[in-house]
Amino acid sequence: MPENISFIGSGNLAWHLAPALDNAGFVVKEVYSPNARRAEALTARLYQAEVKATLDFSTSPSSVFIIAASDDAIPEIAKEIILPDDAVLIHTSGSVPLSDLQYSATPNLGVFYPLQTFTKNKKVDFRKIPIFIESLNEETESILFALAKAISLQVKRIGSEERKAMHVAAVFASNFTNHMLTIAKTIMEQNGLEYAWLKPLISETITKSLQLDPESAQTGPARRGDLEVLEKHLTFLQTDPELSELYKIISQHIINRYHEE
Repeated sequence: MPENISFIGSGNLAWHLAPALDNAGFVVKEVYSPNARRAEALTARLYQAEVKATLDFSTSPSSVFIIAASDDAIPEIAKEIILPDDAVLIHTSGSVPLSDLQYSATPNLGVFYPLQTFTKNKKVDFRKIPIFIESLNEETESILFALAKAISLQVKRIGSEERKAMHVAAVFASNFTNHMLTIAKTIMEQNGLEYAWLKPLISETITKSLQLDPESAQTGPARRGDLEVLEKHLTFLQTDPELSELYKIISQHIINRYHEE
């Protein structure tokens, strides 16, 4: 089992993953980030880590290097990073294929994808987070399993195309859902209403979707095919054409799903 790890990136995922691995018995030795201040903040959360100033890791004490950076930065990092012999290079993206790491000098490549949304000031329990791994060889796979099983109770092997599909689904389930709540909050506030009044409804909606099935749990005017209510809502939204169009598209999508001839 590898003992030493270096992180490339200091964003939301690294903020949670690096301490989780540190606490699980792996030693995070280095953190590189273009933003030195953020790298320093992350190393302050770790036992032995130091800030790394460049992507030259040729003399690094680490054997595993985890890229926890933005998707578009991953191929460039893979090209520029200088690794010690037999190093394992991993990225944590849901949408970047494993092949994007093949610009690097090492053949030991892998993906370590925790299916969760991360925010720095919100604690997460990695034991409940499924982690999906992919690799090019058995040695790397065994290292990925060791890393993942040390912090999570759910570890699955999955390919790049499946991971891409899952990431698209995750964007709908998490990012788009959260944006809908942002819109709801704005509508409430613009009309002198308290967003907190929606919280029991939001909680029940999510709970019901998880306990039952989202398709059978769907309610609302579009699900009922209530065109009169839909028209009233569109009239209410007419001062915001962009939001009105969004409402229309989503409502039509629901109608098409539940009211096919």
